Amino acid sequence: MAHQFYFNSYILDNLPAPAAGFDVVQDISEPRLRMYITSRGAKTFFVRKRVRGKDKRIIIGNYPDVDIEDARAMVVTILDNVNKKPPIRRKKISFKQFLDLYLANRVRRGEDSYMKLVRAINLHLVGLFDKKIAEITPDDVRGVIGNIRGNAIAARMQELLHSIFNYAIEMGYTKSNPVSCLDKIVQNRRVRPLNRAGLLRLVHAIGRESDIVLRSAFLMLIYGFASRSKVFAMAWEDLDFNHDMWNGWPLSNRAVLLLQDLPQDGQWVFASRGGMHLIDPRTAWKRVVTNAGIPNLTMDDVHKFLMRRVVWASDKEDFRDNLNSLLDEILDEPVQG
Repeated sequence: MAHQFYFNSYILDNLPAPAAGFDVVQDISEPRLRMYITSRGAKTFFVRKRVRGKDKRIIIGNYPDVDIEDARAMVVTILDNVNKKPPIRRKKISFKQFLDLYLANRVRRGEDSYMKLVRAINLHLVGLFDKKIAEITPDDVRGVIGNIRGNAIAARMQELLHSIFNYAIEMGYTKSNPVSCLDKIVQNRRVRPLNRAGLLRLVHAIGRESDIVLRSAFLMLIYGFASRSKVFAMAWEDLDFNHDMWNGWPLSNRAVLLLQDLPQDGQWVFASRGGMHLIDPRTAWKRVVTNAGIPNLTMDDVHKFLMRRVVWASDKEDFRDNLNSLLDEILDEPVQG
């Protein structure tokens, strides 16, 4: 049974990812609205409906590209339309023409994410543009996917094509999905190299970094329980030391002590050259992780490692206590080689 609570941005933004597989949560406000959370942190709205004797799960879209209120509003329309038979379309349509319909009607993304998708389509799927969608064969799809370098991108394009053809069947433009008979592309998933002993070595290696801004920023990746983009763009105006909060997010005790020791003489907590905040100090990070004996570690690995272990609580003070407990449990242990 799915875990039930009222969907809001604070809770959904901070839901921990499962160690493996996926979890399902359910909205109390609209009980027919549910969400998958995968082990990679992807969050996807969906609804369930029994159609002609079969349980069908209909994807609404990924959060936060699809707003919570929009997802709730779409539930009724989706459930009303799911039992309708696809209209008969006798007029042939090209893949490019149907792709424009798909992007307009099925893709709900922010502007940057949408443009990134369009660029990928124009780069990798152009070989199908002029073909009639009803006449595209598995060999046509196999040829296009086979020309894509990199299994990860090829797999995403194959999944996208599968979705496009399913929508074409639903709309009556074609009778079959040529992607369904293709083998799934095997991806060599990257193994995140961090463990508790490694995190201890990382903290000690960061402590030996001579630049105070870089040293503090790298420590905040651990103490702040936030992604690198959020940590590096931290502004003093967003911090509330009276309540130990940062933009509504509880700060651990270690984070508070670290931040209070920094000079508050500008807009950004971790300022860089030209009046900007830190963006991507990859050279310094490479030096630190090499000294820690984890040369392949990324900043994202640190965030994922911690968020998979923290115990979630809806009460902010309880959640802050959980952050502190996790850091104390890991960092109070002796460093191991």
